[in-house]
Amino acid sequence: MVQAKSWILAKHFDGFPKDSDFKLKVEELPEPKDGEVILEAVFLSVDPYMRPFSKLYMKEGDVMIGTQVAKVIQSKNSAFPVGSHVVSSCGWRTHALSDGKDLTLLMADWPKDVPMSLAVGTVGMPGLTALYGVEAVLQVQKGETLLVNAAAGAVGTVVGQIGKIKGCKVVGSAGSDAKVAYLKQLGFDEAFNYKTVPSLEEALKKAAPEGYDCFFENVGGQFSTIALQQMKEFGRIAVCGGISTYHDAAHQTGPYPLTTINWKQVKIEGFMQSRWQSDHPQGLKKLMGWVKEGKLKYREHVTRGFENMPAAFMGMLHGENTGKAIITV
Repeated sequence: MVQAKSWILAKHFDGFPKDSDFKLKVEELPEPKDGEVILEAVFLSVDPYMRPFSKLYMKEGDVMIGTQVAKVIQSKNSAFPVGSHVVSSCGWRTHALSDGKDLTLLMADWPKDVPMSLAVGTVGMPGLTALYGVEAVLQVQKGETLLVNAAAGAVGTVVGQIGKIKGCKVVGSAGSDAKVAYLKQLGFDEAFNYKTVPSLEEALKKAAPEGYDCFFENVGGQFSTIALQQMKEFGRIAVCGGISTYHDAAHQTGPYPLTTINWKQVKIEGFMQSRWQSDHPQGLKKLMGWVKEGKLKYREHVTRGFENMPAAFMGMLHGENTGKAIITV
């Protein structure tokens, strides 16, 4: 029998997560039945969405939600032979028993020189989020100006690079000088450290005096309020997240800039990548194509050891990562 470890949500987060909110659980997995497989985690993902989703969709004692790249080590399902690699949504587990319904095989022609960890990053959910936000929601056009905050994260780095592929002027905001330097390496036209600029309003104006056609929103709060004032007429805003508000005990209220939205005729749309589930295979092929062509670069912030998953999660929420935060087992 296979011994499996998992991290459970011992207590719902009250403000910023802490070590005591997590508990490590060990159990023995039964032998797989017909149609079932046993998975062994190779790369696990920690992402900002886990913070608000845990409150909405989890109860205390549940295994922490999340995706991973896993290897099939036992199989009674011909669709997933032993040795194959899959993306699974089984959460923070070293091993899992699956009936195959939540599994996606890595594309058969996955290049040997491309890390499989990208299947939970640039060529996975974060990459698809960026792709759909830029192409389907914002519908960016060549020559437009695109703003993205949290630009050095797993989604933001891809958003900016897709913007450049589409012929946009791209402006990024990040939380350290090192991250700003990395954005410049990726080809961002302008980038600034929001923590050190004297005025966020002036930094945004300096980066794009003409204003912004498109805004890919990851942060919320004050940044959103200030950026909205600098949108062009008929501007579009894709709301992917609001990480600055995830730890608030009470929902933020106001200001309510309805007049600005009205007069500038700005379109604001929230979205999640799951809306385009049927388009995922095509989207992943497009992302992989850009990676192979060198148009889409990536960086990973790697934490080693399953026992360090809570620390990796909290570090990601603190902004310690540049690019995708992953855990290797």
